[in-house]
Amino acid sequence: MTRIRVRQAAELLGVSDDTVRRWIDNGSLLAEKDDSGRMAVDGAALAEFARAHASASPDLLGSGSSARNRFTGIVTAIVSDTVMSQVELQCGPFRVVSLMSSEAVRDLGLEPGKIAVAVVKSTTVIVETPVETS
Repeated sequence: MTRIRVRQAAELLGVSDDTVRRWIDNGSLLAEKDDSGRMAVDGAALAEFARAHASASPDLLGSGSSARNRFTGIVTAIVSDTVMSQVELQCGPFRVVSLMSSEAVRDLGLEPGKIAVAVVKSTTVIVETPVETS
């Protein structure tokens, strides 16, 4: 069973340690002391909590889409040449980078400070796990 300490749970949920502790104190999130005496949350319980409390990214496009991975953010940088551009967005705590034609950048009116939605539809998603430390 995977145990996740309060600090890491807070980082994963994008909230403060105090918020996680309040959720534990009010019974919204179950935790127990780990082998070193620190509060830890069961990984499966944290996953279910995250899913239940996730808020959908605002639909700025106003249209339906089969893509489920949509990240609303702000354009932070664009590097272009005559043919291709690299567009960076900050979507909450996540940096999303897209490569597209420079023509598409012009057509979309993309520039730093503009709100945009990164839509990810891919058959290849790489999942990695961190090295376990004790």
